[in-house]
Amino acid sequence: MGDLSAFTAPAFRDRLTAVLSATATAKALPNPCYVDPDFLAFERARLYEAGWACLGFGKDVPKPGDVVPRSLLGLPLILVRDTRNEIRVFHNVCSHRGAELVTEPCHVGAVLRCPYHSWAYDLEGKLKATPFIGGPGVNRCDGFDKSAHGLRAVRTAVWFDMVFVNVSGQAQDFSAYIAPLAERWSMFDPSLIRHSGADSSTTFHVNCNWKLAVENYCEAYHLPSIHPGLNSYSKLEDHYHIEEPDHFAGQGTHVYAPLLVKDGPNLPQFPNLPSKWDKAAEYASLFPNVLLGIHRDHYYAIRLEPVSLGQTREHLEIYYIDDASADPVFEPVKQANLNAWKTVFAEDVDVVERMQLGRHSPGYDGGVFSPAMDGPTHVFHRWLAKKLLTA
Repeated sequence: MGDLSAFTAPAFRDRLTAVLSATATAKALPNPCYVDPDFLAFERARLYEAGWACLGFGKDVPKPGDVVPRSLLGLPLILVRDTRNEIRVFHNVCSHRGAELVTEPCHVGAVLRCPYHSWAYDLEGKLKATPFIGGPGVNRCDGFDKSAHGLRAVRTAVWFDMVFVNVSGQAQDFSAYIAPLAERWSMFDPSLIRHSGADSSTTFHVNCNWKLAVENYCEAYHLPSIHPGLNSYSKLEDHYHIEEPDHFAGQGTHVYAPLLVKDGPNLPQFPNLPSKWDKAAEYASLFPNVLLGIHRDHYYAIRLEPVSLGQTREHLEIYYIDDASADPVFEPVKQANLNAWKTVFAEDVDVVERMQLGRHSPGYDGGVFSPAMDGPTHVFHRWLAKKLLTA
């Protein structure tokens, strides 16, 4: 895991403590949090393994028997939909000699088979077959208990089709973790969301630390300079802050009303919404690694996949409402919606990459916050600093 002593030393802890001050006087996270190779291992243990993190989506394994490998900061995991249609996550290693079981998305039917010695597991993780364990033609071994050598399961929960994992098994109940956001968006029924395939997905490869993507998403401060198209109908002054300390942060708008397709049909909507949602929309960073957007007629999630210290993949998935949204009449609108969001998120790439480069400068050590505009970003910094200080 590298040398983590620098991040538990008093000087670094003092620097993290400075993040906890009021927004007007706080210091932001220091440069090592973005550029020190050992820090990634430190935060993997303290943030990604100790708490809840998004690993993928239910739509990634649409049918029983579907299997998808995933990496959580280098930790090999496997996402499975079992024969009872339940989503499970396991460590992606055979219990025999530790070989990786799956390297590409695939359909395995009812059995996961190791390519090394053909040990086989059912989709609940139970070890079912051990060919030749007792010698040629002998598939049993005295004293060997198959029930003690199944796949190691990972604590898993699903919300709004996002698959969350807690690798350590020691985090709070998922219901407590998600409760603040679930309550805020309680008028939106997650059972109604539908993913519609290619016109609902895209991935960005960004040369920045994952935290800079979160920080940028939290605030609307950059709208006039970076998103002129979005700012033309949803201006900076139309936005408000969303701040839920220790959980999520972001911004909302009172006037989300883009013209996607002239004279195009209106997409199906979440039913029984309060009138404020006729034009309102909210955008929240759910810590650590998902960026969410909720609207009357669609919802999206961006799963941040930290690839390395300075590289992040952003996986965008857009969901529409109810089975009616699958009608071909909506395809032009959905394609236009995907293109619109791709434009917005592509506009962010240059600035977050510039920030990553800037973090290598000895002339910069985290910077400061605007008390009027950077409150949501500071909420994220405080969450991270507190997690690291109390670990």
